[in-house]
Amino acid sequence: MRVIILAAMLALAATAALAVDPGERLADPSLEARARTLSGELRCLVCQNQSIDDSNADLAHDLRVLIRERLTAGDSDPQVLQFMVRRYGDFILLRPPVQADTYVLWFGPFALFLIGGAGLFYQLRKRRRSVSETELTPEAEQRATALLNDDKDNQE
Repeated sequence: MRVIILAAMLALAATAALAVDPGERLADPSLEARARTLSGELRCLVCQNQSIDDSNADLAHDLRVLIRERLTAGDSDPQVLQFMVRRYGDFILLRPPVQADTYVLWFGPFALFLIGGAGLFYQLRKRRRSVSETELTPEAEQRATALLNDDKDNQE
């Protein structure tokens, strides 16, 4: 069983390594390292939960080639990222910047969690209050006492 799990993990790791085709790679190791770093920061627009460095999608391939072309042309890393953001929007960044138009993205989950927690607290408090404030009518109290006494008699 462990061998199967290990083989599956190795196969998954190998697919990420094979995402960048040998034909895409640059001859200059420092430029290739920069390209790999940049492509690790950009989202695959097809897969959406993978970086373009890990994706085998055709669009991811095209974006990796575009990054390498921009780096070869002499663009700096920030210039390449700005080019991609201008072209595809902040969505292409795996870690979009915190700014006015991304506040919902960054703070929305926390706000929903707090609202849900406050609602749950309110409902539990309301339920506890309603249970503690419920009083029995005299007839219901006599009936409950009779049932409890009957139960004691049956146990003895």
